[in-house]
Amino acid sequence: MAAEEETPGKIGRIRLQRIAGRSGAVLREAISHLIQPGARVRTDDWQGYAKIDQLGYTHEQVHYTALGSKNILPSVNRVASLLKRWLLGTHQGSTAQAHLDYYLDEFTFRFNRRTSSSRGLLFYRLITQAVAMEPRPAKMLKGGRNNPHHKELGSLESSA
Repeated sequence: MAAEEETPGKIGRIRLQRIAGRSGAVLREAISHLIQPGARVRTDDWQGYAKIDQLGYTHEQVHYTALGSKNILPSVNRVASLLKRWLLGTHQGSTAQAHLDYYLDEFTFRFNRRTSSSRGLLFYRLITQAVAMEPRPAKMLKGGRNNPHHKELGSLESSA
């Protein structure tokens, strides 16, 4: 799922999250995790978005028209396109499902800081986030069927 902050004339900050499906319950949970309550949320007319206004969001549905293939959510589609290009270019098409969440986090980090002019502040924020995160032993980060933690990693694979 991709969420994009609207700013006039450009794409604002983004949030990306892997979700387990397209059901209304899954979408509402992801939206409540990614987007601040009270915000305006613009979506296509997929039925799974039907009840997000009950979560305290202003929901605006953009409908496809029968007149053609107009891109109704161009900024979000551009972010998806840039993500695909980044994955293919940076990782040369060699990505692992078990690490998809990390790829999304890295792309989001890079995208949201693409116009920053304060590199010192970026480093400070990166260190602050690194200290706040719980440690992850290397054996938890390595994928593969021989990993004793494969079931934990496998749960990530099955939610794609």
